[in-house]
Amino acid sequence: MWKIHGAGIAAGICAMSLGVASGSACAQSAGSFSVSTGWTHAVINGSADPLTLVSVGGKTVNQTETGTGGHANDANTLGVMLEYYVTDHIGVALQGGYPIYLDFEGSGAFAKYGVIAHAKPGVPQLNVRYHFFEAQSKFRPFVGIGVNYTWIYNGAITNSAFLHDSVGPGGSATVSGSSSWNPVFEIGGNYKLSKHWSITGSLAYMPLKTTLTLTGTTAAGVTLVSKAKVGLNPLISFVGVTYTF
Repeated sequence: MWKIHGAGIAAGICAMSLGVASGSACAQSAGSFSVSTGWTHAVINGSADPLTLVSVGGKTVNQTETGTGGHANDANTLGVMLEYYVTDHIGVALQGGYPIYLDFEGSGAFAKYGVIAHAKPGVPQLNVRYHFFEAQSKFRPFVGIGVNYTWIYNGAITNSAFLHDSVGPGGSATVSGSSSWNPVFEIGGNYKLSKHWSITGSLAYMPLKTTLTLTGTTAAGVTLVSKAKVGLNPLISFVGVTYTF
């Protein structure tokens, strides 16, 4: 809602830093503001714990369905990044992306269903960055640390076979996810093309988990509530074009 692409960006950043050169006047200095847009790719580095049936008809059960599991699939979207330069070296960056659905696929006993559900994650980042080299340098690597607030919305069961086996014929179900605050660790770089235009690449990691709640209702009106903790731990790479005012 990364591994190969993220590693490539990190390697590219290191390679460019070896050939850094100074250029003409650059707008990436104290008081300037940058807007970036480009490709964001997310690699999910986690999986779900076994599903636990928490309650049936309001009565607590807490029965773990051993052998069940799942994971979220990798995703791509349009990314947007805004950054304000507090000094020539310190910047504050807000990064997000166009909302897309993240697919959740079954594993173990649930592998036969394939994709079971989907939901839209909101995963904005607010990071403080330190930019190396001087403002006029052609290439400026940076490191950042920040915070992320993640929320899950518009969740739905998308697999009719899973729905039938979970709540029976004529039943219905919804899926929701818990929200959380998470740290962000980031590296990246800007390569200047002209006074205002540059190419920006970044790689960010967030140790992120959510609890998915499946609420089903049988045709007879009995409510079943199940939960599973899902590790997402996304590694998010971004490559885009930047304009600095």
